[in-house]
Amino acid sequence: MKPDIPHILLVNPWIHDFAAYDFWAKPVGILTLASILRSHGYAVEYIDCLNRFHPSAPETDPYARSGRGPYGKSPLPNPAGLQNVRRKFSRYGIRPEWFLQDLQAAHRPDLILVTSVMTYWYPGVQETIRMIRTVYPDVPVILGGIYATLCREHAIRYSGADRIVSGAGEEFVLKLAGSMTGFPVSMNFDPEDLNTYPYPAFDLQTRIGYIPMLTSRGCPFRCAYCASHILDPERMVRDPRHVMEEIRYWHTAAGVRDFVFYDDALLVNAPELALPLFEEIVRSGLPLRFHTPNAVHIREITKDMAGLMMKAGFETLRLGLETTGFNKRSRLDRKVNEAEFRSAVTCLKSAGFQSKQIGAYLLCGLPGQSVESVEESIRVVKETGITPVLAYYSPIPGTRLWKDAIECSRYDLASDPIFTNNAVMPCRPEGFSWETISRLKKMAAGN
Repeated sequence: MKPDIPHILLVNPWIHDFAAYDFWAKPVGILTLASILRSHGYAVEYIDCLNRFHPSAPETDPYARSGRGPYGKSPLPNPAGLQNVRRKFSRYGIRPEWFLQDLQAAHRPDLILVTSVMTYWYPGVQETIRMIRTVYPDVPVILGGIYATLCREHAIRYSGADRIVSGAGEEFVLKLAGSMTGFPVSMNFDPEDLNTYPYPAFDLQTRIGYIPMLTSRGCPFRCAYCASHILDPERMVRDPRHVMEEIRYWHTAAGVRDFVFYDDALLVNAPELALPLFEEIVRSGLPLRFHTPNAVHIREITKDMAGLMMKAGFETLRLGLETTGFNKRSRLDRKVNEAEFRSAVTCLKSAGFQSKQIGAYLLCGLPGQSVESVEESIRVVKETGITPVLAYYSPIPGTRLWKDAIECSRYDLASDPIFTNNAVMPCRPEGFSWETISRLKKMAAGN
């Protein structure tokens, strides 16, 4: 007798934070797992606690906007230890009663998978799992994702999940699902070959405003502030033709025009990947727009590359600059020097990109970093005629800067991930200051 097909519920949890915004943010990881499970015969359902287009949301709500936009939010007390921070803490995402209704309306699952992103967002994960338990107290809950990987022991003790799985979920999800549901399957893709993966299940979303794209996984750099090499130790690259097939698929099937590159180092090894991909995009003649919120590798931006990106339809570009203290940046990374940065900006502007389309990320709040050095970086970027984009530093366990962050922080970072929240600038010895933040923002904006 053939066993019943197991049902697996996948959940993207709430965010608890001082600020959050849907800036091209979608949980590609868990939607990839959903697609893998579905392509192997499992029945899957998906609930997104960050769904801005939830059916219960009135059309006048921010949820009704397409593409990027603000999440709904409801106030929460500041977390323990952060009561004195002069910012409003909130739950971002759908209303709890909507989530409860969605859980009750779902087919009773045999297994529930919950993802996690920022380590300091774990209170949202906790609340999500607590509410799941009120409806399905006996169904196993498995937690994966970034928080589960970087703060495994904390997640085991405090998340409320039955099991914590660290690392790339694609490698374990079928074995895990088979062992916990009694429905073993043979793997029909190669976890080490991105070209064999099914497309992420973006169709499970209420509305598809844009599509995140990955042309590669992992990063060849080992920047002191970044956990990419921990989350993806091995670099994997897709065939550019496979990427183009996915772009064409979503444009045809869902009418998508906006595509967002999630690569950690887009343009690295450009002749093998970015160059042929962008040429394919140009040849397709499709009316597409591309965005790079994770930044592009500056060193590869030549006159020809900039011109190709313009023709391909790149709309917003973010450069992974981090600092203009080029003579002192070796402790952070070795991605770019001053001549390469200035040359890249010249090439992009000569290709026709407007100043407002080009932004350079600048890290703010690093261990031992002075406000004056951030101000100097803002001035240098503005001199080139592009936009400085402040990126507030969050200390990450396992990175080279983690030890420095612990030593200089006014919080006990190792005791609780909540203290690594970049919104409170934990490595600034003077404490959080609205006045400093406002001054830097105004300076970056040109006011």
